[in-house]
Amino acid sequence: MKCVSLNMLGMLGISFYILADTFFIAQALGPNGIASLNLSIPIFGIMHGFGLMLGLGGATRYKILLSQNKQKQAIKVYSQTLLFALAFGVMFFIVGQFGSGAIANISGANPETFEPTSIYLRTVLTLAPFFILNNTLLSFVRNDGDPTLAMFGMITGSLLNVLLDYIFIFPLEMGMFGAALATSLSPVISLGVLMIHYFKPLNNLSFVFQKIEKRLVRDIMFLGSSAFVNEISGSVVMFTFNTIIFSLEGNDGLAAYGIIANVSFVVLSLFAGIAQGTQPLFSESYGLKNLSQIKQVLVLSLGTSLILSTVIYLSTYLYSDQLIAIFNSEQNPHIAEMATTGLLVYFAGFFFAGINIVSTSYFGATNQPKRSLLFSMLRGGIIIVPLVIVLSHFYEMKGVWLSFVFAEMSVMLLIAWKMNPEKRIRKRKRPG
Repeated sequence: MKCVSLNMLGMLGISFYILADTFFIAQALGPNGIASLNLSIPIFGIMHGFGLMLGLGGATRYKILLSQNKQKQAIKVYSQTLLFALAFGVMFFIVGQFGSGAIANISGANPETFEPTSIYLRTVLTLAPFFILNNTLLSFVRNDGDPTLAMFGMITGSLLNVLLDYIFIFPLEMGMFGAALATSLSPVISLGVLMIHYFKPLNNLSFVFQKIEKRLVRDIMFLGSSAFVNEISGSVVMFTFNTIIFSLEGNDGLAAYGIIANVSFVVLSLFAGIAQGTQPLFSESYGLKNLSQIKQVLVLSLGTSLILSTVIYLSTYLYSDQLIAIFNSEQNPHIAEMATTGLLVYFAGFFFAGINIVSTSYFGATNQPKRSLLFSMLRGGIIIVPLVIVLSHFYEMKGVWLSFVFAEMSVMLLIAWKMNPEKRIRKRKRPG
């Protein structure tokens, strides 16, 4: 409960500042501002995907090695992961300096949304090294026995981002650049908090500068590949949704989807909190070959996701009008109508999505990266993209929302077919 609740709080803090971005941009820049933010999120998700892949992959291997008393090898994994994270950060920085306008065009920006979209992208990508290093270090601090500090790092960065959001957008009138700058400073603040871990007695993290080993990096990336695919597929899905919705309803449709996408980001972050909180427990149990503990953690985490899905859907059903009114600054009735239907249909998919997120994390944490990667890919583009194309053709906007529900339900059925912790442990115990 401690691991999961702390991570859920931390992830809630991160998602809270995304909501704050949406709210402040809606008030200051209206529907075009929300549409621009929505068009920027896919590349933002790709950047986060690299950070999560390295963080979760490296920290999973680190935790397994620590539980097997292989500290020297664990430190090597930590050092290699940080070096590779820095390299990816520099790569995104370069892309931000020279390719923001091109990315805005590819994302579907029109003359009304091109400038704010490119400004947001350039600003966020300029500080990409901090985003990726923060995601990486959060996982290692959590797996090194300090989930409380990891939670404080996430929440502190998020709360100060909300404050800076308000200051930059309203008193200083910095518009979309202000929103992006506030978001970009969040990981810098979080990294400052995480540095405290290195001065604690429980710290096992020790950076040793060394040549990057391809074999080790491949192992880290493979273990974290499901987190990467989840973020990338989320960006692919959002790009596909943006394209189809714009063709159906224009900027009003994008604004309605922007409301749903940002609220759903909060919900998905809670499920990610469950998954990240249980990852160290799964990895340690797997390293110790403790089958009963793996089963216990699995049952509790899946049960938590189902309870959370029920509470979220009931709350959405009861308060959807109030929720939409917060972001629909111009009180546009057409946007409100689309968003209301979207929330009630789309959010039904969370009953399945929560189970899928926890399950893919379980596969990765217990050294089953192929299954974790497969189900992440199925959750992403492989199932949902064809579904949204077909269903939107027959049912228009309602078909867009339904595609998410059917895709997550299909993946859940496949996961239930393959989930067998007992078989996994027995297989590891065989000689040779």
